[in-house]
Amino acid sequence: MAPPHGNDMDISGYESRHSRRAVLAGAVAVGALAAAGCTRVATASTRNGGDLLQRLRAQGVVRLGIAGEIPFGYIDKNGRLTGEAPKLAETIFKRLGVGQVQPVPTEFGSLIPGLNSQQFDVVAAGMYVTPERCAQVIFADPDYQMLDSFVVRKGNPKGLHSYRDVVAKKAKFATGTGYAQIQHAVEAGYKESDILIVPDQVAGLNAVEAGRVDVFAGTAVTVREVARKSAKAEGTKPFAPLVGGRPAIDGGAFAFRSAETRLRDAFNVELRKLKKSGELLRILRPFGFTQAEMTDLTAKELCGGGRSG
Repeated sequence: MAPPHGNDMDISGYESRHSRRAVLAGAVAVGALAAAGCTRVATASTRNGGDLLQRLRAQGVVRLGIAGEIPFGYIDKNGRLTGEAPKLAETIFKRLGVGQVQPVPTEFGSLIPGLNSQQFDVVAAGMYVTPERCAQVIFADPDYQMLDSFVVRKGNPKGLHSYRDVVAKKAKFATGTGYAQIQHAVEAGYKESDILIVPDQVAGLNAVEAGRVDVFAGTAVTVREVARKSAKAEGTKPFAPLVGGRPAIDGGAFAFRSAETRLRDAFNVELRKLKKSGELLRILRPFGFTQAEMTDLTAKELCGGGRSG
């Protein structure tokens, strides 16, 4: 693991902790799919690890809770389900004997309630594993890890590489609605009332390009993708902020109802095979993920159980 650099941590070996955020895409298609997918799934047995996997195999389809987030899980402009989580779900559930995936779009905050009320079978939205969420659902092991990054003007004229830099140089700072980067900046000493809150990373890029702000903070993968084609802005090197004075470690994973341990365990078996073979990165790469986002983190340690082995 890389040593600390200033008041934030370098990309090597550390990951950021932040809440997930919604970037709506294909709104009309989402609404249509949501209407089509409003029927609740059949209640599965809660005994002996549950029988949902057998039921899914029998019906040949698994319903995925998604939240319209690019690049994690969304409906594209042509009305097709896409994103890193749905594409990974297609591969793993096919290996588990379930040939079809069906999206059930909802707001991010409704994913866990919707899962537990049987509106869909699994959350496939790249959801971050946190102790609070682990009290409500069970998670597969993370399929990716994520760091923070900044969108800045070309050449990074203010030299902004960390939240402490933003504070020290009195930079105008923006981030997205509900982003944990809000708290990252506040912990570094930035006044929350001075933060410009924008809907998503595209709005953040526009604010930087127009000179309304000096920096927009988001996840490394979203910043990398949104800044890639800009003539006026660029993304900074990914970094892990300090949370509670320590570098936070986090990862995104699929979520299951707490009783469905058989399905979760079977999913993990196939996920580990994909990691070992390198196929996981091949699946995620089209959505902007790189080797830096691959991880051996476990749900146990992110839920508070510590790293095993």
